Amino acid sequence: MTIEIKVPTFPESVQDGNIATWYKKPGEAVSRDELIVDIETDKVVLEVVAPASGTLSEIMKNEGDTVLSNEIIAVITEGEGGAKPAASSTEENKSSSDNSEIIASPSAKKLAEENSINLGSVSGTGKDGRITKEDIVAAISAPAAKTESAPAQVDAPKTAAAKPAQSVNVELPVGERVEKRVPMTRLRSRIAERLLEASQNSAMLTTFNEVNMSPVMELRSKYKDQFEKTHNGTRLGFMGFFVKAVVEALKRYPVVNASIDGPDVVYHGYQDIGVAVSTAKGLVVPVLRNAENMGLADVEATIRDFGLRGRDGKLSIEDITGGTFTITNGGVFGSLMSTPIINPPQAAILGMHKIQERPMAVDGEVKILPMMYLALSYDHRLIDGKDAVQFLVAIKDLLEDPARILLEI
Repeated sequence: MTIEIKVPTFPESVQDGNIATWYKKPGEAVSRDELIVDIETDKVVLEVVAPASGTLSEIMKNEGDTVLSNEIIAVITEGEGGAKPAASSTEENKSSSDNSEIIASPSAKKLAEENSINLGSVSGTGKDGRITKEDIVAAISAPAAKTESAPAQVDAPKTAAAKPAQSVNVELPVGERVEKRVPMTRLRSRIAERLLEASQNSAMLTTFNEVNMSPVMELRSKYKDQFEKTHNGTRLGFMGFFVKAVVEALKRYPVVNASIDGPDVVYHGYQDIGVAVSTAKGLVVPVLRNAENMGLADVEATIRDFGLRGRDGKLSIEDITGGTFTITNGGVFGSLMSTPIINPPQAAILGMHKIQERPMAVDGEVKILPMMYLALSYDHRLIDGKDAVQFLVAIKDLLEDPARILLEI
């Protein structure tokens, strides 16, 4: 009996996708729910698994080919299938046995096998220590894992281009005039298009302010242990305070939560907050739906889940669709100040930055305080400077006196 493998149904906002990586070849045995192929769209990478156990008898679309919703891309012959080839040595059998006991994503296991990486030597950054594809890429690029000479790596552009996730960090020999050309992924291309669209189609302006983080840091230090115990291991971070402060400020200044749709202005009676997450394949913005109804613990747990699934490539299209306002945190990478670009069709975006101790004048005295610069980029077609500045000041006031968030004052 043959079973067709079809492309998942894309939402209306996604027209097509590309075959990114096949993890099986024709004639190889597959198990039910085993990862077969990655399909890259404009927004996310979709993992397609085997619907049944058997043998992959035919592949109809090769890596790089464009595919549409529900298009047939391969065929499985149901049954036991061919036996997987045995390891060539006792050491390889031992390594395979060890790897099977380690929690790792299917794509991570496949990449580890292709590059002779022992999963036991890799530290997982995913949930519960799960090893992700990015962990394997990092292990491959580590000096201890390099077994080939540098020129040999440059002489294999086709292999690097076939696996978009591995072409993110391109290493070239030092001191040599070498170039390496790799195709831009669909996700990166779409990010570039949207950023260019935002800068060309909006009257974007940025206003700045700074916030004293001492009150939030003191509150976090005092209650973080109790918070984690009460909320089943959810850690108390800074992002939760910022989300709650943004929600309260958006209620006061609804124009910042609005968007432009042709000749109309759309005012949203809810706060769907996008939180920018950096992944190996680019920046994605998963959305906290109805953030106004979420508690601090819910916000922190959801953001952590987004981060883990983003690194594992598990975010769905629904997770990153929509949003009325976005927060991005360049401070985690050490950025002291930036001008974030609006995420269309939203009208504004808040940029967080590095917390740095600076001398500040307080009541006629100089004190060393942990300060953070805040940046609000906004579409001046919709938001006046007065509203933008007052919105940012409201966030500053709420963070410097966190009790205001609870009291909504």
